[in-house]
Amino acid sequence: MSEITDFDALRAAMAENSEQPEGPARNTRAEELLTAAEKLNIPLAVIEALGHQLKVYNYSSEKAKMFVPFARLLRMWDERPEDFDEYETHSLHWVFKWVSAGMLDQPHIPLASIEKWLGEMEHRYRLAGHSERAVRSAEHSVAAHVGDVARAERAYTAWLAADRDGMADCHACELHGQGWWQAEQGRDAEALELWRPVLEGEYTCAHEPHTALASSLVPLLRLGRLDEARACHLRGFRLVRAMESMRGAYADHVEFCALTGNEARGLELLAERPAYFTDDGQPRSRLDFMSVVALLMDRLTVLGLGDRQVPGPAGREWTARELAAHARGEALALAARFDERNGTAHVSERARARMARQPLVERLPLGVRSVRSAPPPAPAAAPVDVTAQPDLPALLAEARRLSDHLRPNAVEAWAAAAEAAEGVELDPRDRAEMADHEAMALGPEGADLFERAAGFYAEAGDPGEALAARARGAYVRALAGDVDGAAVAVTGLYDEVLALYAADGTGIRQTASVVMSRARILTRRAHAAEGDGAVLAEAKAAVREVLALVDGRTGEDVRLAARVAEAQTMLGELAGLAGDLETAAELFARGASAFVAAGLPWFAVEYEARLASLAHHLGDVAQAERALRAALEHGGQQLEAPGRAQLHLQLAEVVGGRGDAVEAAEHALEAAHWADEAGESATLGAWARQQLGGFLLRQGRWAEAAEVLEAALPDLTAETHGDGAVVQTQWWLGDCLSELGEHRAAAERRLQAAEIARHWPEQHDHATLAHLAGESLGQAGLPAEADRAYARAGDLWRALGNTHGLIRSLRARAWLALRAEDGLDEARGLMADAVRECEAAQEGAPDEESRQQLIAELGHTHGQFGDLLTRSAVEDAEGASVRDLFEEALTQVVGAVKVFASLGDGALHSRTGAELAAGRLEADLDRRADAVARARGVLAAYEGYDGAVTGDGGGEAEAVRARRAEAEQLLRLLTERPD
Repeated sequence: MSEITDFDALRAAMAENSEQPEGPARNTRAEELLTAAEKLNIPLAVIEALGHQLKVYNYSSEKAKMFVPFARLLRMWDERPEDFDEYETHSLHWVFKWVSAGMLDQPHIPLASIEKWLGEMEHRYRLAGHSERAVRSAEHSVAAHVGDVARAERAYTAWLAADRDGMADCHACELHGQGWWQAEQGRDAEALELWRPVLEGEYTCAHEPHTALASSLVPLLRLGRLDEARACHLRGFRLVRAMESMRGAYADHVEFCALTGNEARGLELLAERPAYFTDDGQPRSRLDFMSVVALLMDRLTVLGLGDRQVPGPAGREWTARELAAHARGEALALAARFDERNGTAHVSERARARMARQPLVERLPLGVRSVRSAPPPAPAAAPVDVTAQPDLPALLAEARRLSDHLRPNAVEAWAAAAEAAEGVELDPRDRAEMADHEAMALGPEGADLFERAAGFYAEAGDPGEALAARARGAYVRALAGDVDGAAVAVTGLYDEVLALYAADGTGIRQTASVVMSRARILTRRAHAAEGDGAVLAEAKAAVREVLALVDGRTGEDVRLAARVAEAQTMLGELAGLAGDLETAAELFARGASAFVAAGLPWFAVEYEARLASLAHHLGDVAQAERALRAALEHGGQQLEAPGRAQLHLQLAEVVGGRGDAVEAAEHALEAAHWADEAGESATLGAWARQQLGGFLLRQGRWAEAAEVLEAALPDLTAETHGDGAVVQTQWWLGDCLSELGEHRAAAERRLQAAEIARHWPEQHDHATLAHLAGESLGQAGLPAEADRAYARAGDLWRALGNTHGLIRSLRARAWLALRAEDGLDEARGLMADAVRECEAAQEGAPDEESRQQLIAELGHTHGQFGDLLTRSAVEDAEGASVRDLFEEALTQVVGAVKVFASLGDGALHSRTGAELAAGRLEADLDRRADAVARARGVLAAYEGYDGAVTGDGGGEAEAVRARRAEAEQLLRLLTERPD
């Protein structure tokens, strides 16, 4: 660290320190710089160093330290105001507001001292000629803090009535404070309307929209505006994450997690900021933080996770229950100190109310990975009246009703009946049905139980149902892998049931059950013997036998109606195996409709999902979308989390593919949520988050997209998701970070993606990513690194035969070179290379359209060459002769004019832009007549302009107005300027 020996070095060091992250290190450096300033023996140097120290203290967790430098500054002002320049005079009065707010945050400062300070502020502002607006705002803060609502309302009214002047807070901060008060008074809609310009980015400052986004969370939740609340959380947390001074806003985000079923994310937030538990430089924000820590820990305890280990103050391990007690104690002790100072109970009442808040929504999916900590607790059971419990006959009747109508939970109902029947003598029919359904619940492991059920059915005098049970047992053997053995077993059963049915020994339901089991087994064998026509034909014949037996004879029998629907879908499967996808899709649609018509929509879901896949493959996107929507609708509460996630993700892709990024994002969000619920966060959930980030990016919601994509990246792997998904995610994230102004981070993402893409056979993505990385590195102030990235891209563009990419990389490198000292020659050489590449490529253009595009590129390159030379003359007038550079620039710009003129009306705006650039250069070279002619030529080009679209794209009318205005301005300057 170099020694500070003069005022300029001190100012440079303070400017550099201002750019450092908030925190103790920056504060320590400010203290060192004050010591260095004192050694310079320049009063203004000390004043500026004190102001810098005060500022960094204010924007840190050590706010309590700012009173000392301010007191010293005020004393210096009172003793020698002439030592303060205009800026420092303004700054001294400005920070009165910081100090008054800071005093409120410190419970050891008496309220009388704060009121006295408020009077001092009012007196000094009046002497300096300032409005009382800032004073009334400060008074409102004092009154609101102590709970004096009447005084706060009076001060609020006076605040808004006073004139805005140079001492008023910026629009963003004022609107935040006004909205905060409305929300405190329960006027959430009014608060959000006040915050709207800040939330939408119309007004911003160092701490806005950061705090407005945080403050808006609970009001949005209370109003049911959940999508906006989610967006404000994702945007806002990204802004406050790295800002040490924003513990209060950070606490708002933790509270949001506790109130929306995102307790796991709340724990992640606590783990990111361990110092927030103990930093004591601003007690009021610590009170806010500890209050929401208690709230979050109470939520975990209610969820049955009180013994879970959680992040807490350093030095020991904490369970949620222990941290809840600790945080509540700390919060209430701090609140009591404030109340003792204030003489009211207001702060404690607010803290208790905050800690007692209940969730405002059971679960609000955020898109980032955050799995529910535990299922919501079941409500306490009411006292049970044993005499009111259903008896065994009632349980059996309900189970039989559910199974006869194929209702969900039939198997569970039979299990409940079996449990109630323990120790009870049952007739064979009851025992048969209980065993039958227990076997169904076991799946492939239920073969023996099906045989047992068959024995009971036979004992009960129902030989047809006994055969059906054995056929079901044969089918589960097929499911277990013994397809051939199952086929042999079911053939005998099939022959027996047909003979029995012909002799009126059993009914159509039992016969259909055996015939269907045979069809299922043979269909499964067709899958195993794919390509064997004979096996496929046998399976089709077996399925058609089901239809021949049942179709048209179902009556009110739901089971038989289900046989018809299932047979249609099985024929669809077999058509798909035969390669007839159109027929397969038609049969899946027919079968799904039959299930719905039978009142069994949940059975349709599987086939609607398969129909969607087939329709998508066949290019019928509309049919795919309809099928997916139907599947989600028909699945209802019966649809399990993995299936729901898959359907939403597929629907997101289909809807996004037709351009509706808003609805697509909604489905991707749902997919991510259900994937997390299914325990598939790292697989299906990562896919969903990746897609969600892309759809948010398409809407220009950069901060939300970045937060989601960053959450997806750790789970995306080349092995599971493919390296293409990893590259795309890094690419999208780089785009988001670039839009957010985080250029260094954007460059890192783009370079990481390029490193993967460099190993791909096709190198276009590699070249594009290298080029984009060059842009980000240049914007991040890293010209050498940017040049290397552009050079890498240029080599790739050349190898790909992409002249446009090559030329643009050369031009970008030229502009970078101009930044360097004595970089004009290198910049000129790179631009000249770009011109040569354009000219050479025209000769080998594959068609006329390509040649025209290369000619346009040449025109733009000449134009940029001229602009570069002109700017070099302005920036370094002592290097080369300015006139010579202007002459050289004019030659290039005139070249651009000629090139664009050769393209005709399709390049009209480009030509007139070059004409005006040439005219300005001619004016600088004292060639007034030539410049006037250029300007008049541009105006003539647009005479009688009828609004016809040229080849330059949209914004036609605006482009014409702009060109005319530029030409008229140039003419005025030339005609009004004396000779």
